Amino acid sequence: MNSRERVQMALNHKEPDRVPFDLGGSVLTSIHVQAYRRLRRYLGLADIEPRISDIFQQIVQVDDDVLDRLGVDVKNVAPRSSATFQIDIRDMGEYTYFYDEFKIGWRMPKDGGLYYDMFDHPLSGNITAEDIDRFPWPNPLDPSRFVGLREAAVRVANEEGRAVLMGNMCAGVLEVTAWMRGFADYYADLAGNQKLIGHLMDKVLELKLAYWAKALELVGDIVDVVQDADDFAGQFGMLISPQTYRALVKPRHKELFDFIHQRTRAKVFFHSCGSIRSVIPDLIEVGVDILNPVQVSAAGMDSAELKREFGKDLVFWGGGVDTQNVLGAGTPDDVRAEVRRRLDDLMPGGGFVFATVHNIQANVPPENIVALWETVQEHGLYR
Repeated sequence: MNSRERVQMALNHKEPDRVPFDLGGSVLTSIHVQAYRRLRRYLGLADIEPRISDIFQQIVQVDDDVLDRLGVDVKNVAPRSSATFQIDIRDMGEYTYFYDEFKIGWRMPKDGGLYYDMFDHPLSGNITAEDIDRFPWPNPLDPSRFVGLREAAVRVANEEGRAVLMGNMCAGVLEVTAWMRGFADYYADLAGNQKLIGHLMDKVLELKLAYWAKALELVGDIVDVVQDADDFAGQFGMLISPQTYRALVKPRHKELFDFIHQRTRAKVFFHSCGSIRSVIPDLIEVGVDILNPVQVSAAGMDSAELKREFGKDLVFWGGGVDTQNVLGAGTPDDVRAEVRRRLDDLMPGGGFVFATVHNIQANVPPENIVALWETVQEHGLYR
């Protein structure tokens, strides 16, 4: 059984030989550049300059020598996205900064900065639907997005024998809307100007549909998983009400995921951090096949309960170890105990791909990453 077959069995709620293992298969299951450098040294691998796969989060494209050493079962085949597309990093005193293709401004402190944060929102303030229509939107069909995409997918699937996960051109419909409006205007719109924010979401959806039409025309017959993300929950509950999700976002999610499912047999991987339990049935209804990151530290996100309640309908991709409290701050023994607990909860019956809860952060010591991996190798076996 190769890695791709292992992942495909798990995605179809069957038990392969062992739980599939992901590190770097998406921009949501990767590792911060600082932690990655330390991990490479700890593993005795060559000291190379890491390639950044997502400039916002400062996470890396995990190199093949690490994938092979750790037996990683999935690999990202990425288009050029708003995280890498036409970025010109400049100096701003104590910051470096850039504007992405949506004209959103991002900056990171030069001294000790770990991530790029938003500082400029191009559609903030008092705008109209006409302003949205006149905005210079990025071209989802820019040919440079797709250069080498099919060749890379074929190589990963057929030569490397790994599952192929493909990302999007940008974040989700709701998330990009929030970033373009700025959060103060975004939340005010949700409460008092839903027609305007609905129009903005529709423009983002239009871009995403065009992108997926072209991307799946190229690789829809090869790719195993396609990824989308819309963060709309926090530590203790939703950041928007379930009613608002159902009225404004759910119909657009359904249109997007139906469109994807009509063009590929690949599973839809959907990411939202936080306490999203109240809308998990809605996500299943709109066609989500895979839930990520499974933030087990958030309210209502107990891994055993989630598996019992939703395990027949959803694959859990993530939830393997709590990055918020354990992976960065705990001992290797703490990590081993946490990983064993999550394996016990999530692996029975298949439907589980092991990954950390979101990306491995800059503070995580390599000893804890290796303790995680060793525990998966020992206790993640089905037979």
